[in-house]
Amino acid sequence: MTKLRWAGQLATASLMALGASSALSQSSETTSQGDVSVTIYNNDQGLVQDVRQLDIAAGRSTITFPDVSSRIRPETLSFAANGTAIIEQNFDFDLLTPTKMMEKAIGQTVTLIRTNPATGIETRERAKVLSTAGGVVVQIGSRIEVLRDDGLPVRVVFDRVPPNLRARPTLSVNVQSQRSGTRPASIRYLTPGLGWNADYVALYDEGNSTIDMQGWVTLTNNTGTTFHNANTLLVAGSPGTNNNRRFNNRRNTNRNIRPGTESANREQLGDFYLYPIEGRTTIANAQTKQVSFLDVQGVAARKIYGRTVGWMQSDSQPQNVSSQIAFSSSADGGLGDALPAGTVRFYQRDKQGNPQFIGENGIGHTPMGSELTLRTGDAFDIFVQAEVEKRETITSSEWERTARYRIIKDDGSTATIEQERPKKFYQTTMRYKLTNAKSVPVDVELLQSGLSRGWWSNDYRIVSEDVVGEQINANSRKYVISVPANGERTVRVTFATRY
Repeated sequence: MTKLRWAGQLATASLMALGASSALSQSSETTSQGDVSVTIYNNDQGLVQDVRQLDIAAGRSTITFPDVSSRIRPETLSFAANGTAIIEQNFDFDLLTPTKMMEKAIGQTVTLIRTNPATGIETRERAKVLSTAGGVVVQIGSRIEVLRDDGLPVRVVFDRVPPNLRARPTLSVNVQSQRSGTRPASIRYLTPGLGWNADYVALYDEGNSTIDMQGWVTLTNNTGTTFHNANTLLVAGSPGTNNNRRFNNRRNTNRNIRPGTESANREQLGDFYLYPIEGRTTIANAQTKQVSFLDVQGVAARKIYGRTVGWMQSDSQPQNVSSQIAFSSSADGGLGDALPAGTVRFYQRDKQGNPQFIGENGIGHTPMGSELTLRTGDAFDIFVQAEVEKRETITSSEWERTARYRIIKDDGSTATIEQERPKKFYQTTMRYKLTNAKSVPVDVELLQSGLSRGWWSNDYRIVSEDVVGEQINANSRKYVISVPANGERTVRVTFATRY
């Protein structure tokens, strides 16, 4: 057992023994905070603004602010009070805990109370704490003893609370005031430990080709402090900080998202969207809180079966296609909002009408008007087996016979290039065998990738294809292949390439 855990167990009773201390008698709901506003970003960063009514003496004095974040970044503090100037600030982060009590007792004398488990009789001994490094070492009379974690009841009673321990995280500010009296005093600081992300619950209706979408903001507070009755504002984005930690747009693992070009009807701060939490809320320490921000029904959606095949890929076994759900965030027929980064979880009703989980996927910050195609899992009944059916070299004259165009220089002349060695070209036939065990026909979107190998290889040609494809970009060509119910289909495509 570590030193901190062992020392903390030994010292637990000390807090009860010092029950008369006002610092320990505070209710867990008691707070010194005033009018609190919290702005939370996606990069584990929060801005806390706290306005308190304080009686400030004239001249030089010290003002304390209990209940600030225990992870406050003191260098970001801003203090303001009418007629008052800040001279010095201190943050007391040594909190009153059993472990800290034991550490601060080194060199001091405490009382050990041992209980005989058989008789229940207690014995008391005065002991001097010598060390807490790797365990608690004490001196009792003329002997040195290491307090062991052997399960025997042992309590430690302290004579007093060390003066430099605080019951709550406290900021103290030395100020110079022109006058005395009660007035608003505000502090503003940044703190890590506050974060949020979006979680989406989508109920997919396959029969009507729609989804009902609910969006939840999930707040987390690991600052060591509860923020009471706070006005809370969420910022979708991560302002740059000097700690070189970069927020990665939150699980943006989905490549099938086409960014939109519509402006959402939301307030913006610079290049970030704002998501205010309606009403005030208490953000408790070590708590996860969820608040609804999106609720839309009947959004058009469709299921897509798809698979991406690499260049010259030959499958030894048929592979499941991916099951995907496509929808829009546009104002016209879509979700009608910008989507903060998070996770979308899909559900679908069974025959009894009960929603069942069918998969999830992550999205990054997504503008309004975007087209999203999110993978939910593997389709049970639909497979594709891609194979290189035939591959052979062809002559340069055969290559030229497949030409669709010629390259012309800027001045209109054609280029003549002499090669020191003969060119080698290839003709490759890919065969895609698709099977469908469903009782209804399906369309499979097959994406052949890996066509572009660099500038020298972009002059590839499609010699023949059983299904007319759509060129997505220089690297990929898409085929939408209809597969009959309880049936199969084989499609061939022949490519002429320099690789």
